[in-house]
Amino acid sequence: MTVRIDDGEPAWTASLGTVATQWGRIGCLGFGGPPTHIVMLRDLCVDRRQWLTSTDFEDAVVACNLLPGPASTQLAIYCAARIRGRLGALVGGLAFILPGLVLVLVLASLFLQTAPPRWIAGAGAGAGAAVAAVAVHAGVGLISPSWRRSSATSRARWVLYASVGAIAAATIGAYLVLVLLLCGITEVTISTRYRYAQMSGLLAVPAPGTAVAGMGGLLAVTWTAFKVGALAYGGGFVIIPLMRSDAVDHYHWMTGTQFLNAVALGQATPGPVTQTVAAVGYAAAGLGGGLLAAAVAFAPSFAFILVGGARFDRLRANVIAQAFLVGAGPAAIGAILGSAVPLARAITEAWQLVVLLGAGVVLLVFRRGVVITLIAAAAVGAILAVAGGPLPH
Repeated sequence: MTVRIDDGEPAWTASLGTVATQWGRIGCLGFGGPPTHIVMLRDLCVDRRQWLTSTDFEDAVVACNLLPGPASTQLAIYCAARIRGRLGALVGGLAFILPGLVLVLVLASLFLQTAPPRWIAGAGAGAGAAVAAVAVHAGVGLISPSWRRSSATSRARWVLYASVGAIAAATIGAYLVLVLLLCGITEVTISTRYRYAQMSGLLAVPAPGTAVAGMGGLLAVTWTAFKVGALAYGGGFVIIPLMRSDAVDHYHWMTGTQFLNAVALGQATPGPVTQTVAAVGYAAAGLGGGLLAAAVAFAPSFAFILVGGARFDRLRANVIAQAFLVGAGPAAIGAILGSAVPLARAITEAWQLVVLLGAGVVLLVFRRGVVITLIAAAAVGAILAVAGGPLPH
């Protein structure tokens, strides 16, 4: 039995306590990013509890992928809303997000110290060295399904959009949002025969935020987190170039090495990868900055579901939304692959290059999991640091 997200009084299919417990379990055990989260949510909501039909769930997955921001987080919020309404959405979403967020902030306090113990610095350097390989692994995993969805007539454009996204992520990460929007708008223009001028107003979205970000401080943290949560299509590693440009190059909240550590923390902890932004906020303004960044980054996901969840059927069938994803989707995949370039360039020690190469082999050849790969890389770094090996500065 399923229900709409509305203000009526439907017969809810689960208690708030059940939502908090089950979504909290996924938040604690959901290592591996969106693919893992989708599998666990489907097992809970469709297979075991039968709260949603298979069609309901698949439609929700498609609709969430049409939205900017972290798709698996939005899916978790939507599923909770379908079985317990708006209050259930808030409880389920927070239960899904908070376990990993707390862990990220605790680890950030250790790994982002000015002078951490050598073994911690080594573990961070080892895990950080593997991050570029994780980015490539994530991008490669998305290529096949995206390519299959593209029609024969649009595959040349698929290559173009992916190439543009990769180049932008590798070179002008601060403007990646504009590039993703432009690719999506271009496909809408081509597919629906709309004049470019009718859609070009979307490109003005980042401008006010850019002015706010220029003021620095918590406003800059807020803008960085907002870009991650509300303007980035593709989630996951798409947010890396956006954050790195602000955190390392523009505001100097953290060094390139520390940023690699932050990305590794987001990948190695359970729950949504987007909570990496909390580590960036922590580096910028301590615990308050980390909490602010997380709140701003995840707020749009709650808003999208609470305000528009009842209209998901129309979103999935919307020609403009589908066309936008056809352009922005490949660009996002290219951006994920392109993000590996600045991540690899942040490596400063020779042994880290060996770790990066090893991580690439483990992920792409032996097809081992991301979490175990990062843990192994961290262990190598910690051992080398204790043995007196050089550490990045």
